[in-house]
Amino acid sequence: MREDKQLLVVTHLSQLITLLTGFGSLLIPLVIWVTQKESVLKMDNHGKQIINFQLSLIAYAFICVPLILLFGLGILGFVLLGLIAIAFPIINAIKASNGEETSYPLSFNFIS
Repeated sequence: MREDKQLLVVTHLSQLITLLTGFGSLLIPLVIWVTQKESVLKMDNHGKQIINFQLSLIAYAFICVPLILLFGLGILGFVLLGLIAIAFPIINAIKASNGEETSYPLSFNFIS
């Protein structure tokens, strides 16, 4: 296994592709993780965290939809999800480049 901090950083930042294309925040990190988890040190752990975070964001988005219809709180939920979806990949990319442990808040453990 090789150590490749740059690829870890790219994997975290690849979640932000949605800002440009409207999709891909789950797909691109998934492809990087699946293809590189055997050859890059710590990629398996980082990839699992990213995939769990993206799946959690999708679950929270599904929860926000009925909240829009019921209380109007869903709009606030979507705004908060958007801010979290932008901030934490950047924070964790910086942590990964420094060799620190990364973590994503409010993530369900879909993949352990």
